Amino acid sequence: MTTERVERWKKAVIGPLAPDFLRLQTPQDIQEAVDRQTCLALSQQQQIIQSGFAPNIMGRLSITVVQAKLVKNYGLSRMDPYVRLRVGHFIYETQTDPNGARNPRFDRTIHTQLPHGVKSLSLEIYDECQFTMDELIAWAEIKIPDAVLKGETVDEWYCLSGKQGEALEGQIHLVMSFSTTPVAYNIQPYSQTPGANMVMVPNVGSGRQVFVHPQQMHPIPQQQQQVPVSVQPPVPVVRELSDVDVQQISEMFPNIDTEVIKSVGEANRGNREATVNSLLSMTN
Repeated sequence: MTTERVERWKKAVIGPLAPDFLRLQTPQDIQEAVDRQTCLALSQQQQIIQSGFAPNIMGRLSITVVQAKLVKNYGLSRMDPYVRLRVGHFIYETQTDPNGARNPRFDRTIHTQLPHGVKSLSLEIYDECQFTMDELIAWAEIKIPDAVLKGETVDEWYCLSGKQGEALEGQIHLVMSFSTTPVAYNIQPYSQTPGANMVMVPNVGSGRQVFVHPQQMHPIPQQQQQVPVSVQPPVPVVRELSDVDVQQISEMFPNIDTEVIKSVGEANRGNREATVNSLLSMTN
């Protein structure tokens, strides 16, 4: 490497490289980033563990998303629907029903804290897509029935809006109940480290990867409920290229210093192919 190029590198590289440095953004990457941000919001909203409700919480709302009946299939093949629920600032998602098409089943029960003043919940149904952003199929703003807040269980079908028009996209089956008894959740503290306290799991039967909290939404038995004394978030692992990889890549790029190759390798988390692509982009 010439002296001129070395000086140029000193001026250009002023700090650690971002994990997505020189990475091409595909629709799947964008969708995963959206899912990751949703998971971070979920971790933040659940980070406080306590034996009772906060002053601004009136109780616990349980919502079972049973199934939906849609009027049209918008996919090139059969749709893969899933539901996203919003209650106040709390956000939840069901699993995807692969090939659920117009009649998806979810059978997912969600327990959420209900803040004072929140009278309704927002519901959206998406079609999970492999090569594009997930498509919004239908939506609804559903008022929480007064009977639910009085302790009754309400089993109802609700109209959905969408491209067909207001309340013309189909129906969704929900079962709602309310309790003033809190449920303890085994939740780890939130961390700013990307990926910390989260697990990326494939959705069985589909290609969608969802970032979820390890114990998110799983109540633990009463006799096991306890607040952890001290929990440290996992330390992120820095992956590096092996010596063999560095040597072989150095032979491919004889004009690039090995320290530069190692730095680019660290930025690409030890991925040899991604490192080679980054180096190619730099030399073009």
